[in-house]
Parts: sequence; structure tokens; C-alpha cells
Amino acid sequence: MLRAMIAVLLLAGPAAATQEYILPTLFDVTDVASDDVLNIRSEPHAGSPVIGSLAADAARIEVVEERDGWARVNTGEGSSWASMRFLSPRSDTWQEGALPQGFSCFGTEPFWDLQAEGDSLVLRSPDNPDDARPRQAVLGSGIFRDPMRAVLGRDLTLVAVPQLCSDGMSDRLFGLRATLVLQDGTPRLLSGCCSIAP
Repeated sequence: MLRAMIAVLLLAGPAAATQEYILPTLFDVTDVASDDVLNIRSEPHAGSPVIGSLAADAARIEVVEERDGWARVNTGEGSSWASMRFLSPRSDTWQEGALPQGFSCFGTEPFWDLQAEGDSLVLRSPDNPDDARPRQAVLGSGIFRDPMRAVLGRDLTLVAVPQLCSDGMSDRLFGLRATLVLQDGTPRLLSGCCSIAP
């Protein structure tokens, strides 16, 4: 019995340790010749029209969805597809107790955005263009490379969970849904999306 349990643990351990990523996360272009590009297509299949490209050395590309070997990436005001065969996940995107460098969240109705800048969270809205608040903590789930985060600042809490999210203003899709609770003055609950694109 003990040998069977040890065998199960040995088999389960490496599987958990080799989990490469949970979306959204950042990828680098790989295995594309230096004089070539990685095509971005309007739909997730090789026969779809090419609507853009990524350089052979492009890095830190945000992937928000994977479908049948294709990665959904945001380009311009739209959401398009690149072959996963030529994308390699980065291992440094999600670190416990931290936010990726390009982490930002935003919403409409009402308009707001929140960005991590150094040790501060900068909240912007039409009424308050630069409201910097000390960042107190970044909490994760404790699950390896899980992008879910709770970000605590003075009189605010932001919770970002992996889920496809539309900003309602463009044809882009984002990989994190945001809920922002503001506790200064009259408490408010705002919703929106988050991006980790640099």
C-alpha cells in the first residue's frame, strides 16, 4: 500500500510542477526565421486572412485565450489569432505577491483606470485624473502561476480573475475581469477588465 501511494505521489508531483501556464499570460515568438514574421489572422485557422504580424523576436505578447492550437492576441482595437506553434510561454509573468510590469485595469460606465506604478496604485477617472494611493499588498491564490490577484491599496481593493472580458468600447477581449471596490467617501463597486500587455 505504501509503495502504491509513493508511486502515485511521484507521478503526480512532476505533472503539477510542469504546468506551464494559466491564461492570460505572456509569450515570446519562437522558431520564426529572423527574416520572417509570425502572421496574425482574423480567425483561428490557417486559411483565415492575415491582418497583421509579429516580428521574429517579438516578446511579452499577451495571450488571453487558446483555441485548437491558436492564441488570441490583441492588436490595435481588435482581437486576432496567431499560431501557438510559434509562441513560447514566459515563466516570469506571474510571481507570488507581485503584478506583471504592464498590469492595468479599466472600466466604462463610469470610466476609470487603475495602474500599478512603483509602490503606488494610480486611479484615474474623468473627475480625478491622477489619484495615487499607496499599494499595501498583492495577494495571489497560492496556485502555481495562477493570474488571479487581489490588490489592496489605501481605501481600495481590486480583484482580478481569469475570465474573457470585453471593455464594451472596442473589439478587443481581455483575459482578466476586474472588480474594484472604492471605500473612500461613499463606497462604490466598479467593474471592468485588466490587461498585462507591456
